[in-house]
Parts: sequence; C-alpha cells; structure tokens
Amino acid sequence: MAGGLLLGLYIYDDLSHDKMFTDAERIYRINTDMKFGGAAEENAEVSAPMAEAMVNDIPQVEMATRFRNIGGVFIRSQNARDNVREPQVSYADSTFFDMFGIELLYGDKRTALTEPNTMVITRTAAEKHFPIDQAVGKTLVINDQDMYTVTGVLEDLPKNSIFKDKPLFLAMSGYEDAQLAEWGNHNYFTFIKLVPGTTGTNIQNELQAMVGRYLIPYAQRFFPGITEQQFLDSGNYVNYSTIPLTDIHLHSGRNPEFSAVSDIKNVYILGAIALILLVLASVNFMNLSTAHSLKRAKEVGIRKTLGSQRSGLIGQFLTESGLIAMGALIFAIIVAYIAIPFYNELSGKELSVPFSNPIFWLILIIAALVLGLFSGSYPAFFMSRFVAAKVLKGQGDNAIGGGRVRNALVILQFSISVFLIMGTLTVFQQLRFIQGKDLGYGKNQVLIIGGVNALEGRKQAFKDAVLRLSQVDNATLSSFLPTPSARSSGTYLLAEDRSQEKSINMQQWAVDDDYLNTIGLSLVSGRTFDLDKFATDSLAIIVNEKAVSILGKTPETVIGTQFVNNLEEGTLSTVIGVVKDFHFETLREEVGALALFNGAEFASNLSIKLNGGDVSRTLTEIENIWRNMAPTQPFDSYFMDDSFNTSYDAEQRLGRIFMIFTILSIIIACLGLLGLATFNAQKRVKEIGVRKVLGAGVGQIVYRLSVDFLKLVGLAVVIALPLGWYAMDRWLQDFSYRIDIPWWIFALSALLAVGVALVTVSYQSIKAAIVNPVKSLRAE
Repeated sequence: MAGGLLLGLYIYDDLSHDKMFTDAERIYRINTDMKFGGAAEENAEVSAPMAEAMVNDIPQVEMATRFRNIGGVFIRSQNARDNVREPQVSYADSTFFDMFGIELLYGDKRTALTEPNTMVITRTAAEKHFPIDQAVGKTLVINDQDMYTVTGVLEDLPKNSIFKDKPLFLAMSGYEDAQLAEWGNHNYFTFIKLVPGTTGTNIQNELQAMVGRYLIPYAQRFFPGITEQQFLDSGNYVNYSTIPLTDIHLHSGRNPEFSAVSDIKNVYILGAIALILLVLASVNFMNLSTAHSLKRAKEVGIRKTLGSQRSGLIGQFLTESGLIAMGALIFAIIVAYIAIPFYNELSGKELSVPFSNPIFWLILIIAALVLGLFSGSYPAFFMSRFVAAKVLKGQGDNAIGGGRVRNALVILQFSISVFLIMGTLTVFQQLRFIQGKDLGYGKNQVLIIGGVNALEGRKQAFKDAVLRLSQVDNATLSSFLPTPSARSSGTYLLAEDRSQEKSINMQQWAVDDDYLNTIGLSLVSGRTFDLDKFATDSLAIIVNEKAVSILGKTPETVIGTQFVNNLEEGTLSTVIGVVKDFHFETLREEVGALALFNGAEFASNLSIKLNGGDVSRTLTEIENIWRNMAPTQPFDSYFMDDSFNTSYDAEQRLGRIFMIFTILSIIIACLGLLGLATFNAQKRVKEIGVRKVLGAGVGQIVYRLSVDFLKLVGLAVVIALPLGWYAMDRWLQDFSYRIDIPWWIFALSALLAVGVALVTVSYQSIKAAIVNPVKSLRAE
C-alpha cells in the first residue's frame, strides 16, 4: 500500500499538470506538422504573426499569447558588480497574465509587459537582487548590455506547470523579430483561449485555411507563382493543429518543447506497477487466508451449529479483512512519509503527502476499504461454505479444498513477477545500448564552458588561453552541440535550380575551424574549415551524409555544390566537405540533414577536449582564466557526457523505479509462497514423519514438498514471457534506434523467478524434512 501510495502521488502530479490555471480547459496551443525540403518536422511552435491573425480571422478565438525561449542570460542589478545566470528565460506577450489567470504580487498586470525593455520576475529570482516589495521600478541589466525595468513580481510558478523553472519573462513588444510578418519561421510557442463552448476541432478548418491565406503568399516571394496545390503536389505540406493545454505534458512529445514534458506511457506503466503491487498483496491475503482456513474450520462449524447464518459469517470475515486493510493503511502512510524524500530524488519530482487535503483522506480510506473487501471476499465466501458436520468430525482437509484457486493465485503472482523482471532487464539493456552506441562523435572528456558570448570580443582570446594549458588537446567555439543545446534550421535552395522541389531543409550550426577535430566528427569527403588559408570559407558549408542522400548525390559529387541559404539576400554557400552522419538528436529520432557554417562570432559555448591528467586542476585553471577575463560573469561548466545522459533522464528514472518495485513485488510474491510452503509442510507433517521412518532421505522429502510449487512457477513463466515481450517491444517502438530483445533476457527472467521460488520453498521444505519423526508421530 505504501508503494501504491507513492506511485499514486507521482501519477496524480503528472495528470494534474497545468490544470491549476483559470479556464485551463479553454486554452490550446498551436502545433505545426510540416514537410519541406526533404525534412518532416513536428513543431510545437508557429510563426510570429500567427497569434494576431487568429484573433482577427477566427471569431472563436478570444485571445492569443506568444512565448519565445532564449535560453540562459546573465543578469544583475544596475549597481551590482556580479552577474547571476538564469538558465530558462522567455519573451512573453502582455496577454500572458489574462490568458492564464495569473496575478502579480506587485505591479499592474494590465501594463506589466506592454512596453519594450520591461520584465516580470518571480519571487525567487527577484530576491537574488533586492527585496520583492521594492522590485517594481528597479532596473536589471541583461548580459551586461540591455537595460530592463521590472514592472511586476509574481509568485513562483507551479512545478507541475509549463512555466516550471521560468524565473522571468521579457516583454515581447521589445523583441524585433516578433514584430515581423515572417510566416516561414516557426519559433513562437503560441497559445489561444477559445470562447466558452468551443473546442480546438471547431476551428480546425479556419486554422488550416491560413496556409493558403498567409503562408503561400509569403512563399511566393521566394518561389514566384507557386500555388498551394503545387506545394502539396511536390510532397510538401504544412498542417496546423491544436492541443489542449492540459494535454501538453503527457501527450505532446514534440521537440523542442516550451518546458520539459513526460509521456502518458509512463503514467500507464507506473499505474500498472501500483496496481500490480496491490494485486500481489491481495493475492497473498487470499492465499494465506484460505490456506490457514483449516485452523478456523472448527470455529466455523461451531458457529453454524449454534445458529450463525452464512451471511453473518461472510460479514464477520469481511469486517476482519477491512480492519486489517485500515491498519495496513496507517503503517503505509508512515512508510510513505519516511520514504518520500528518497522517492523524490529517484523520480526527480517535489512530491509531498497532502495531509491537509480532505479529499486525499477520503480517497485513501475508500481505497483501503475496497482493497480490504476485495482481498477478503474470496476467503469469506470460501470459509462460510464449510459443512459443519464434516469439520466437527475432523474431516477438515476434505471439507476445505480450495487448492486449485490457491494454485491459480500462485501462478498469477509469479507471472507478474516474471513480467516485471523482464521489463526491468529490457529497460536497462536499452539504456546500456544507448550508452554504448557509436554516436558518430566523441562525448567523453569534452568540457563545455557556457555563456562565452558574455566575453564579447574576447572569445577567441579566451579560447587561445585555454589551448595553452598542458591538459587541453583542442577547443572549439560554437552555439550548437550534439547533446542538448540551441537548435536552428533553414531552407537551402540549389543555386542552379531554385525551385521549391529542389530545396532542402537542414539544421544549420555556427561553428569554427576546430569543431570537427574537437567533437570527433569524421570527414567522408572534402575538407574542414580553414579561414587562414581560404578566406572564402566564411561562406562555405559542410553537410552530413543524410543531406547528401536527400540531394540525390554522392559525397564526392556534392563538393562544390552551391546553395542560396539566405533567401532575402541571395547569399551563395559552397559545400566544401561531407561529415559522416552522427546522432545530434536523441536515439528516439532518425538522423536529419545538417549544415555546418563558419560563424564563431555567434558562439555561446567553448567545447574543450581534455587529454586526461588531473581534470580538477585543469578545470580550476580554466576557471581562473575566465575570472581574469570576465570577473563579473558566473563560470558555467559541464561535461558533454553528462549533458548526453540528461536526454534520457526519463528512461533512467523509469528503469530505477522499475527495478525497485520489481524487487518489492518479488519479495511480496515470495512471502506468499513462503506462507503456503509453511502451511503445506505443517499439513503434511505426519506424512513426512512416516516417510522418514520408512527410510526416505532429506533430499527426497524436499523434492516432494517443492516440486508442486515449482510446476506452478514454471507455468507462470510460460504465461508471462510472451506478454513481457509484447509489452516491452511496444515500449521500444519509441526509439528509432533500439535493441532487439535478446534471448538471454527471457532465460534470465525465467531462471531468476524459478531460482527465487526454489530458495523460498526449499528453506521451509528442508526445515520440515530435518525434524525428528518421533516428534511428529508421537500423537499417533
């Protein structure tokens, strides 16, 4: 029950995401599914002018608001010397507060984000700079250059909302890109509130009509004369859709998201584990109650002889099981309360037992009573059927029966245990596959220094100083990394054929000359950047094999191909090299097309390849260089392999939770099996004594007592393995690169279940077999 309670708190937290906002059921986000230039994308963002167009064109849209994530910034008060780094910052429209029903602690929400260079800040973020009641009207400096006035302070936003970990919001009205009618750039998370009684499906036709009304005319600036039908006939498409705010956390799964999301499959899996734990416990109660019914057979016989009705006996036994369940609930709450700090660390959440919530107590009490009645129902009806005359004559064994039901329950218990063992082994094997897969780049011993854009014109000097350290092998300036980092894509047109049919959509990353060597990328053909030798490399690009295949060329023939990659200015970029495909997204996605261009001036990270030695000392030396060049800026560093691992936090947490509750389920199953083995041995104590007197050895007796149970466990294995394979194969479908479930997982799952059962049963069997037969036969 304690395990079920902890898992229930986790599930409730996930299911309650974003439901705390006013009119949450009327709020939707606009998504974009598109294919253009050979790349199919599922975006959670739309273009900047979409919000205004929906309010003007669709009567059912009451209001709209946009957000634009810009990542981390350095921030300080006007008179302070040292900066504070805030890792998650967004631009927001002034309609943000009315959209979500958010009130300010200080300031006027009607005007808080209406003027350029204004910001709203959370309580925690504000307290880093000044008392919150004095924050409004104060000036904060962003990245040592932009001055923003605080116009509002709001309470820290809920952890189970899309705004978790968002410390401040900058006024969208001061963001130049947001004012442009660029229908081709999808960079804005856009939310709408519909009028009461309207759903997202009601506006789908009007929403999709915007493709022909706005997007195609925009595209005609670059592809003169193109029609919507021609666009579709070439295999391209843009589909707009809506998703309810309350569904985003569990049902979206788009990349990137406004904030970290989960998956409804995890809820199903954890819910199933919670149910499994309770079913296992209930099965134990049924099994042990019926197995030990022999001890209460005469009690039932006497009660029936004295006039007790069957309904009265059923009520007595159900009352007993209900009281046991209520007692168990008290202990479960105590165990859950003690365990929740460790559980939070395991799950990555901030859960607590809501003692002050009456609904929580009502649900618990009802659940405990239902569980008690469910667990006690079979034993109650079973024992109330005893024939008084038979049990009082000492024919208890014949009167009780129920062996088939007990056997079925043992099979159910161990089927569940085998299923969980197989699931745990598969999850960890997939994670091991991810860790060991050749990703096409080297993530080990690569140190990332973030926020180097704060160095402004001294970025190259910082890199040069780091390269002089003895433990540094190489270094590169970039904003883009194969592990979680900034992402950007663009449309490239072939210079010789600028039709939309021949265009290609690629990720575009700004890097410097040393990027390939530092990150460990492999050249398939051509060469890397070298601005010292080739001044034209400032306009050159390096593409990956996926881009080459989309273009229908070979790595050799694509060299020299020219693209127009800036549609407005018509700048020509020449392919000078091809890199081997590498996994710059997670293994859930296929490798997409990629173009690297030389642009160290855009860099926000310095990646440093270390060659071993004393890493701590090297890190200290690098930090000292940073302090000398940027004494007011915080030093932000992490290792690339750690960043890679964060991409699979959900799977790692799921694996650990799976393992812990699998062990718990096996223990519960073994307790039930041990109880049955004990009862079976007690029931056959005189048989054992007779066998020993007639010359049977300990081994023979242990075999006799154990073989029936092991048959049941074997049958459970046969049932559970196909079900486990089906469930885990479905789970693995989420990964584009995944394992095939190996044969040894089936074998090991079966061996572990049989081995644990054998140890459990053998212990009691050996204990019974070594008893002196004189003691067991003395009564005869």
